[in-house]
Order: sequence, then C-alpha cells, then structure tokens
Amino acid sequence: MRFTKMQGAGNDYVYVNCFEEAVEDPHSVSVKVSDRHFGIGSDGLILICPSDTADCRMRMFNVDGSEGEMCGNAIRCVGKYVYDHGIVRKDKISVETLGGIKYLHLTIKDGKVTAATVDMGRPELTSALPEKITVDGMEQEFVGISTGNPHAVYFREGIDSLDLEKIGPSYENHSRFPNRVNSEFVEVIDRGHIRMRVWERGSGETLACGTGATASAAASILMGYTDHTVEVSLRGGTLTITLDKDSGHAYMTGPAVEVFSGEIEI
Repeated sequence: MRFTKMQGAGNDYVYVNCFEEAVEDPHSVSVKVSDRHFGIGSDGLILICPSDTADCRMRMFNVDGSEGEMCGNAIRCVGKYVYDHGIVRKDKISVETLGGIKYLHLTIKDGKVTAATVDMGRPELTSALPEKITVDGMEQEFVGISTGNPHAVYFREGIDSLDLEKIGPSYENHSRFPNRVNSEFVEVIDRGHIRMRVWERGSGETLACGTGATASAAASILMGYTDHTVEVSLRGGTLTITLDKDSGHAYMTGPAVEVFSGEIEI
C-alpha cells in the first residue's frame, strides 16, 4: 500500500489515495499503520476517496480501528493532498465526511498548500450550560458540543499537570456518553486565547484535535470567557477559531504539512 504521512499541528495520520489504491479492511489497517514501534506511527488512518457529492470524500479511522465522523486537522491535510497532487486544482474545495460536507479555503504559496481554513459548520450544544458530571468520584462541570463528532469540554487551571493516560479512559467511556466522547481540558488565558489538551476517543491523548479546538472555542464563547475569535494553543501548535455571529458557523485555520511518502505491506 502506498501512503503519505501528513500532520496538522502535530496531529499526524497516514493518508492513502483511494483514487488509486484499494484498502479492503481499513479498520485493521489503521491499527497496524498507527503503531509507532511496528508500523508507520500515527494517530490513525485517512482514506481520500472519490465522492458523488463533493470534490472528494474523507474517511478517518482511529488508532483502535474505530471509524470517526470528522477530523479538523486531517481535513486540512486532505485539502493539501488533493491540491498538491493534482486531484483538485482549485483553492476552494468541498470534502464529504460522515459529519457532513465541509468546505475549505486553501492558502497556496509557490504552488503548494501551506494552510487551510475549514468551515466547520454550526457547533451544536449537547448539554446544559454547563452540566454537572461525576468522573471517578469527583464532581465537575462540562459543556457538551458537537462539531460533527461529540465533545465534552472541561474548564480548569493547571492542565499541564493532568495525567491523561490515567484519567482519560474514565472520561471517554463515561456512562453519560453511550457512544464514547472526546474530552477537552481547557485553560482560559485571556479573551482571545485558550490552552487545551485533548483525550480523543479511540486514540488517547493527541498533540492536536481540530474538532476539539472548535468545540473548546465554541464552549469558551458560549460561557462568556472569550470573544468570537480565539487562538487555541495545543501541544502540537496553534489553531485559530472564529465563530461568525451572523451564520453561527465556526471557521478553523491552521497548517497542513506533508512529512514523507512510502510503501508498506498490509
């Protein structure tokens, strides 16, 4: 299988061009290629496929082989891949996902995509504002936001000291979320800046999560902590989220980088 390794703010995936390649069992392939010791090493597998309703279709699979609805960092890299590799040669493209069709505006320099802005749609509140929850015997509050996939945003100080490897599974698999949930731990810096760590369902802690950054910014705005444009600092880099006051749509801007290409026996 031919592949390309790409990353957006450190959120790295193995990308396969399914305009040319066929992946019969992407669930098991994702588990194999994601292994950082015996595989390629990634946060999962992304298939770039033909679409009947958009310029292309993105399928994403987590480290554990489960299929997710959407990935904000991955979709920027999909935009870069299809442009740089001549599949779609325009700076405004549409990508079909399980979370709906998403629209991208590509930033192009010297014939290559360097960044992209994604219309993430309208973040949907899925909880009270905020809602109480007890995790591992500790009562706390979260804001539930759907950005095409489910998120629970927890505001707290001292996020660097959290042992997410230990506590993350309890948040992900809490009975409040029957389909599991992505959990964001957010520290508000000022009206235009938040810091975030994320525990992604099916993958564990990752360096960045685009849908999670969008959910965290939306939650910060809804709670009155920030203005409508928010810089979100993650362990892998910074994303900028703007919530349009008129349409209610969230726009995410961030980098997209091709790391290397190769072949692997599957």
